[in-house]
Formats: sequence, structure tokens, C-alpha cells
Amino acid sequence: MVPRGVDTVVRAAIDAAAGAVLSFGLAGAPSELLGDLAHRLVPATDRDVADLIRSVAAAPLLFGWRGSAPVDTPALEELLLRVSRLVDDHPEIVSVTLEPVVVATRGLSVLDAGVRLAPPPARDDLGPRRLPSY
Repeated sequence: MVPRGVDTVVRAAIDAAAGAVLSFGLAGAPSELLGDLAHRLVPATDRDVADLIRSVAAAPLLFGWRGSAPVDTPALEELLLRVSRLVDDHPEIVSVTLEPVVVATRGLSVLDAGVRLAPPPARDDLGPRRLPSY
């Protein structure tokens, strides 16, 4: 049985302009309805994933908002680093979706996962990458 916690979503996908991008948000209405997702380029560092988790507007729910127990953010950071590394090491992985990822006070559980494989997209630029502005 999965312990109670906060439902989150972890995704990685190939962006035509930026390359591999790691995304994070809270599952459900925050990410789907309000677009409360944060993104970082792959490969992500430990500082990148710590900032990624804290940059969504609903992040206080992870850190004990209104007296709730804080969740295991180090486990979540580790998962984000592993997804980033997986996508960076295997260019044939064009998308990864982990949703929901239930983050409890101790540990986390990935309840559904999807991976899409395809020939890696050709990149003719070798310059620095950055996320496009929207």
C-alpha cells in the first residue's frame, strides 16, 4: 500500500530548440489547469533539481504548509537527478512521464510511468542551449 503524501509529476522530453528538458510540478489541478510546472535543462545538477522543486507556485505543499508534515524532498531530488541522467545517457529516450509520484514523509512511490523511444533527433548546433522564452 502506498503511504499518503503529495502527488507530483516528473517529466522529461526533447525540445526542438533546447534539447532535453526536465519538468516538475504537483499532479492534478496545479499542473494541468494552472500550468504550474517548472523546467530545467538536462543534465541537471543537484542545485538545479533543488531549485526546480522550489520554483513551482504550489511548492509550500511539499514543505509543511499549514501544519501538514513536510515530505521527503531529498528522495524527490534524487528521482529528478536519476531521470535527468537517464535521458542524458540514452538519447533514444525522447520522453519520460512519471505521474503520479506520491512523495511521502519518508520515501516516494511512482504509481505510473511511461517512456517513449525513437531515433534521437538530429542536432546540428553544438552551441550553448537555453530554454525558449514564452
